[in-house]
Amino acid sequence: MKSSYRVWLVGCLSSLAVMPLTYAQTQYPIKTVRLIVPFPPGGGTDTIARILAPKLAESIGQQVVIDNRGGAGATIGAELAAKAPPDGYTLLLMTVTNAVGMSLYPNLRFDLVRDFAPVTKLATTPHVVVVHPSVPAKTVKELIVLAKSRPASLVYSSSGTGSVSHLAGEYFGYLTGIKLLHVPYKGGGPSVSALISGEVSLAFATTPSVISFIKSGRLRGIAMTTAQRSPALPDLPTVGDAGIANYDVGSWYGLSVPAGTPKEIIARLHDATLKVLVLPDVKERLAASGFDVLVSSPEQYGEFVRTEVERWAKVVKASGARAD
Repeated sequence: MKSSYRVWLVGCLSSLAVMPLTYAQTQYPIKTVRLIVPFPPGGGTDTIARILAPKLAESIGQQVVIDNRGGAGATIGAELAAKAPPDGYTLLLMTVTNAVGMSLYPNLRFDLVRDFAPVTKLATTPHVVVVHPSVPAKTVKELIVLAKSRPASLVYSSSGTGSVSHLAGEYFGYLTGIKLLHVPYKGGGPSVSALISGEVSLAFATTPSVISFIKSGRLRGIAMTTAQRSPALPDLPTVGDAGIANYDVGSWYGLSVPAGTPKEIIARLHDATLKVLVLPDVKERLAASGFDVLVSSPEQYGEFVRTEVERWAKVVKASGARAD
């Protein structure tokens, strides 16, 4: 009898041990959710976060707080998210810059594939070759001629070492045979501010970070960096239209959580996010800012991240880009 009682007691205690986790998963979320944005305010990543967060909060029934943690090519924010508890209360707005950083920074203390669980891809956006109005070039060909006449004198800004706005410039120089000087800033906002003030001559900036300044005339758009023109800036040709073959650079954004987050919570976040992205006002705001909504299943997004890490490793090697 005593033996049977001990078995029963152990069973009860075991059930009690798993009840808090099961209850938390069933009731998720029961407190504020933190969305880590690995860039300062003002850039493309911050823009999509501020469009998404309030609507996601409505969808899940809890506040979603944006936590801007910029620096070191988006690796500071990513590391913070990777080490957070896998309970669904810390999300990372992952970007292509994080994929680039895997090969550009050899001593990272996290792995983009191993330490994160994918939720969904969110959107993509092209970059724009954009110049200060004082720069005489109005086309890609004129920009190349100008750069060759002033070797290593044209300075371009980026949202940080290892960002796509950095690699886009390095790859452009590699394919055209010109030398541009790179000055990294701590995010897309500061990078664009430097361009507007004339501290630098040009940038390969995300569309959301410069579209309003192009339309107002404070900056001059030269070309889109992707293979197709952007509906947000339909009059701008592509770099490829100028005869620069194989130049196709853009940014993507996705939602990830720390590895080990329960599948039920990932499914809840995935469904809630997809409901937000089909809302007419959200779609309109994203499109006006230059984003193309592109969602996926967690499995599809995970495979996409793996292929992006591999793809950008090749670009980093070919361009010779280095962490400053």
